[in-house]
Amino acid sequence: MEKPCVLASREHMGSPGSMFTSFSAHIEEHFTVVEPDRIRASPELCSKIRAVMLWDGTPPVTRTLLQSLPNLKVVVNGGVGVDHLDIPLINSFGVRVCNTPHVVDNATADLAMALMLASARRVIEGDHFSRCHGDGEVLDHLPLATDVSGSTLGIVGMGRIGYKVAKRAAAFDMKILYHNRNRRSVEEEQAVGATFCPLLADLLHAADFVMVVVNLSKETTHLIGREQLSAMKPTATLVNVSRGMVVDQEALVDALQKKRIKAAALDVTYPEPLPRDHPLLSLPNVIVLPHMGTHTLETTGHMVQKMVTNALAALAGDTPPDEVKR
Repeated sequence: MEKPCVLASREHMGSPGSMFTSFSAHIEEHFTVVEPDRIRASPELCSKIRAVMLWDGTPPVTRTLLQSLPNLKVVVNGGVGVDHLDIPLINSFGVRVCNTPHVVDNATADLAMALMLASARRVIEGDHFSRCHGDGEVLDHLPLATDVSGSTLGIVGMGRIGYKVAKRAAAFDMKILYHNRNRRSVEEEQAVGATFCPLLADLLHAADFVMVVVNLSKETTHLIGREQLSAMKPTATLVNVSRGMVVDQEALVDALQKKRIKAAALDVTYPEPLPRDHPLLSLPNVIVLPHMGTHTLETTGHMVQKMVTNALAALAGDTPPDEVKR
């Protein structure tokens, strides 16, 4: 029986270790992969496309694309965040939208801790010194690092990932504060030693490390702006593993340059990646990663499995297990 066609970008996913290269067998067991260039060259293929699989927002799901795919049933996003998708527009074409929640939680929480530790302990600067030091130069010229153990961590957004960060931080004997739309249960708070801060400002005033782990929405866009950065300790570090737009980057650059906060460690920015001449990249007290929170072999494998499962369910007329509705 002919396999259903799925629109996916091999070029975007074709680098060594990428999703398609590493997991193509699992995808192609169930689907025939059609690249965007092929439907542009052969418009007759459009009627065969029944699913779109996105990775890092590619291929873009626009009104024009939706109009060109009359038999499309589902758009499946590799990852949790769907802020790059116009879900009401997609749904208006009778097309479902799915993501891949839960499987990304541990990998993202691990990277959040890695960023905090790398920034506090000046890991990047130490590596640079080891590679580039001059003859007779000693480490003493580098500023002293900061202890993570025993310090105060403020988690902004105590959802699944935020709670896993708290579990990891508890092992470092950190004092844990959190701000969230909804308070966790007393049992959950006690399990990690977390204290709820109804006011974000209270968390910002007290935390040595402010960890941002929220979904991007209208309410959270620039949630961390000039006012919030000014409320942080001058010795505090901002860590962002949510979405770039949650932080006002211009305000962050200003706060770092004027030493209103000590440092920043970012897995997310806007745009991604940043232009090479962006001021954040010139600051020695900043770590910037290219959105690597879920980029592990194991997590990506689980994400691909979820993408395939959701797509197959939608094509069978069933409700996909991870359908996203707005």
